[in-house]
Amino acid sequence: MKKQFAVFLILLCIAASPAWAQQPVLKNGLPENNRFSAERLKRVDALIQQYIDSNWIAGAIALVAKDGNIVYHKALGYDDREKNKTLQKDAIWRIASQTKAITSVGVMMLYEEGKILLDEPISKYIPAFRKPVVLDKFNKADTTYTTVPAKKEISIRELLTHTSGIGYAQIGSETMNAIYAKAGVVGGIGLKGGKLGDNILKLAGLPLVHQPGEKWTYGLNTDVLGYLIEVVSGLSLDAFFRQRIFDPLGMKDTYFYLPAEKHSRLAMLHSEDNRKKAVNTPEMITVNGSFYRDYPIFSDGSFYSGGGGLVSTAYDYAVFMQLLLNKGEYNGKRLLSRHSIDMMIQNQTGELRQSGFGLGFDIVTERVAAKTVLSPGTFSWGGMFASSYWIDPKEKIVAQFVLQQYPFTHGEIAEKFKVAVYQALQ
Repeated sequence: MKKQFAVFLILLCIAASPAWAQQPVLKNGLPENNRFSAERLKRVDALIQQYIDSNWIAGAIALVAKDGNIVYHKALGYDDREKNKTLQKDAIWRIASQTKAITSVGVMMLYEEGKILLDEPISKYIPAFRKPVVLDKFNKADTTYTTVPAKKEISIRELLTHTSGIGYAQIGSETMNAIYAKAGVVGGIGLKGGKLGDNILKLAGLPLVHQPGEKWTYGLNTDVLGYLIEVVSGLSLDAFFRQRIFDPLGMKDTYFYLPAEKHSRLAMLHSEDNRKKAVNTPEMITVNGSFYRDYPIFSDGSFYSGGGGLVSTAYDYAVFMQLLLNKGEYNGKRLLSRHSIDMMIQNQTGELRQSGFGLGFDIVTERVAAKTVLSPGTFSWGGMFASSYWIDPKEKIVAQFVLQQYPFTHGEIAEKFKVAVYQALQ
């Protein structure tokens, strides 16, 4: 009897240990059962409504989950104010650079499978990146330039951390915008035709902004990584995401290009008038070049931008965030090991920027944590159209704030949203 009882205790301890515990799956929960004050969460509503009433935004979607329990998920305001169309929680929106986290996970999956190493040169898989050069002098009058040889080749890790020296087309510096535009390199958002690989091969022959590894420059690095996934896996980025990430996680509303039956759920994109008030964006948007407002509905779209091409819903993306918070596992499906997740969310860039940067994420360091409500170790990013998210491992929180607006003057609302969430946490 004593032996049986001892075995029972051992099994009980194993079941209760972190390695064996079932990781949280998203479900609805009451705020008061998850250390949130329902009364104080009303301040989130009040904040968003204030901006809607001021016509600084048309509407917003917000989602907050703790320990896998969704304590706040609301859509307030309008999807299309001109048509008096109410915004819905399941609206599909352009996640833009929130695509980068998904691509980074894809790269780490290939890393775990032994197909790549992070400190290998990208030229091992995309030979066009051999012998990179760095911009030396630029003539604005005729966009000619001179270069010097790079001291080293670009590594996959430097692409993940945005320290490669690659800039951004269309939304980057004036100099790099000119160089990229002349070569036909695009930013990757809003395109109907073309191929990711063709864009990356053009990019590979152009100068870097700085020596690899010496500075942090936000650029087309994750588009390069998207093409790396295609080269190594033998699949299009669209097929890789669907087969390896979206289907296993049950992300049914995340796409590069929406199927026809979901077109009506695509949220309206807004911009600002000369009074900084929200208005519907015209069908063609100019950002150092033009792109289509409703690009996700192209039925024959073929450009799969790893840095910014996806659309999703607040719930779908929350599932992906919960996967990261769960250290690589969701609903019994393990996509990455906890060791890889731990590496991704460590500061990899030293003192190159004020906050840290991991393998695809901004990282709240101890120094930065002293100036924000976010816990040390929180990792985050956002999208061009004023969306943002964060994952707080200490408090076990995933949260996102969704707008569809560009340009957007009133970006302080994202920081106010963080404050409104944490002031409600007990």
